[in-house]
Amino acid sequence: MPKNYGFVSTRFAGTDGVSLESAKWARVLWDDRHVSYWYSGLSDRHPDVSMCVPEAHFGHPEVVWMNRRIWRHARRDPFVSERIRELIEYLKTTIYAFVRRFEIDILVPENALTIPMNIPLGVALAEFLMETGTPAIAHHHDFYWERPRFSIGCVQDYLDMAFPPRAPNLLHTVINGLASEQLSLRKGVASMLVPNVFDFEQPPPEPDAYAADVRKEIGLAPDDIFILQPTRVVPRKGIEHAIKLVSMLGDPRYKLVISHEAGDEGYEYKHMLEELAREDGVDVRFIGDRIGEVRQLDSRGRKIYTLWDLYPHADLVTYPSSYEGFGNALLEAIYFRVPTVVNRYSIFIQDIEPKGFKLAVINGFVTRESVNLVRRMLEDRKFRADIVEHNYQIARQFYSYSVLRRSLRALTNQLTGWAPKGTR
Repeated sequence: MPKNYGFVSTRFAGTDGVSLESAKWARVLWDDRHVSYWYSGLSDRHPDVSMCVPEAHFGHPEVVWMNRRIWRHARRDPFVSERIRELIEYLKTTIYAFVRRFEIDILVPENALTIPMNIPLGVALAEFLMETGTPAIAHHHDFYWERPRFSIGCVQDYLDMAFPPRAPNLLHTVINGLASEQLSLRKGVASMLVPNVFDFEQPPPEPDAYAADVRKEIGLAPDDIFILQPTRVVPRKGIEHAIKLVSMLGDPRYKLVISHEAGDEGYEYKHMLEELAREDGVDVRFIGDRIGEVRQLDSRGRKIYTLWDLYPHADLVTYPSSYEGFGNALLEAIYFRVPTVVNRYSIFIQDIEPKGFKLAVINGFVTRESVNLVRRMLEDRKFRADIVEHNYQIARQFYSYSVLRRSLRALTNQLTGWAPKGTR
């Protein structure tokens, strides 16, 4: 029977992994006529099917105030504890209201019980689940023990209780195998591996007139080779390896284009990349001011493109990250049939590499062998066509919507024996 699913997170807006993957879950659930509703502190979902509670967002002033006093501190002031408890109680009443308003059958906490960016929301959710017995599927993306910023704090009691909680009506899903192992070791709970997916059953849309001039607009000449780094400018993305690769290719036609803005973790890393590019004679284009979540015009009347406008025009994608929870940009490059260079980060080694993709891989540094393989990818059209088609078919087998559909059906069936015990 169709169910009403209630997705809960700090934010459902933009192109972050939680927002994107939750939308894919909702789309696949609709194939079985399950209806999805949304609870968050920041939302771009339709108001008719969503409930926006600003205090649920990690950027709300009250939550920011709390986070400044609990992280990197060994003790918690009693007044902070009082404020946390007050916000927990308030958020819990809004979760009750959300479940009543939309007659939710199954809750889906999206990272809200995983990473403690909003401690009160996670605790409120955990208490709600224990008080009501409502069936729930926790979709875990990034655990707090994976982030150094959460290694020191004075909220271990809340972390033990709610990130994530242990409850008989709560099933756990993770996006990589290492997370499943760590969750079992640290919390003593089993989980299902549900990787990030794309709709590989449907080919990507053909480039349209709007994006036809994207190469010209970012300053590329007709014979330039467009090498795309489709990530934010932060140190773990390993962009220095992409610069080294282009330098070793030794052709001035090769242009490295970085799609996203810097600033999330300061600008020192960007300045280092700019200096490295100058020293190595690499033409690097930072085009974050031309890329947005939606197509539009900026204040100067210039086109703003989406990331998906870039992929069809790229000749190569570089993805030399040192760490990723999964690697959506890698799947995107495969989806758009673009040859790709990838650093062997841990999740890639454990979960993705064994599937048999044909990629140019590096092990923390660029070798002459990897440079020669990249050059062949760019210059040998038949070789390029063969490997991108091979990669597409492998991804279709392991990372398509059909894989997600089977997982969600199994989870739903497992929860059908649970029923909400009533809400207040």
